[in-house]
Amino acid sequence: MKKPPPLKIDGASEREIAREVVTVLPELTRRDFLKGLVTLGGLSLATGVVLSNGAAVEKMLRAISRWNDGAQGALFDPKKLAQTYPESMMTRPFPFNAFYGIEDVPVVDGKDWKLELGGLVKDRKAWDLPSLRALPQEEQVTRLVCVEGWSAIGKWGGIPLGDFLRRIGADTTAKYVGFGCFDGYRSSIDMASALHPQTILALTYDGKPLPPREGFPLRLRIPTKLGFKNPKHIASLYVTNSYPGGYWEDQGYNWFSGL
Repeated sequence: MKKPPPLKIDGASEREIAREVVTVLPELTRRDFLKGLVTLGGLSLATGVVLSNGAAVEKMLRAISRWNDGAQGALFDPKKLAQTYPESMMTRPFPFNAFYGIEDVPVVDGKDWKLELGGLVKDRKAWDLPSLRALPQEEQVTRLVCVEGWSAIGKWGGIPLGDFLRRIGADTTAKYVGFGCFDGYRSSIDMASALHPQTILALTYDGKPLPPREGFPLRLRIPTKLGFKNPKHIASLYVTNSYPGGYWEDQGYNWFSGL
């Protein structure tokens, strides 16, 4: 198992700030802080403490988040499967989750839609829905865990992402797989998680084509990560060695966000 990168925080003042921050946190928030789920603004709201050196604290938090990404990556077991469930345990109705309200769910014309490919991929031809549906499919009943604290069990079907990446000649030694979405959302995952056998490009929910609220025509379903790492309405996929970030990741959410 590879070791995570060392946490580097420059200057004694920042070490003092780090000790101050962790000391004032209640136990639950401290755990979230160490997981990389609490930003500077979240700390202020949670504790009521105004931290004097905002720039230094933010730098310290980002350093911890980067270290946390490396630590989670080092601990990730690409062969360990997420728990699966019987269909009788499915959550009905399945909760809606997005970065907008349900009234703003986009309507995508599946006849004109194509999945655009880019980056370190040999075959960059775009894929339409009939072509994707003709590929071998798998189904899973797994739990989606939201960073907001709730979870729900659903049934998704689709193409194993690892199989698809190999089919299009993606460089599977690259670091990242990124996704751009019809609704403006973005996210990205590490290659090891992309190749995990339960990571799928989902085309169906509960045995039927994805409804708009679940990300029609295509979404990522990755049960080894938090819900915001499961982008909906995917329009493009690319492979890269340059850190791609994401909608929430660029706002301070922990990038790896494994379960």
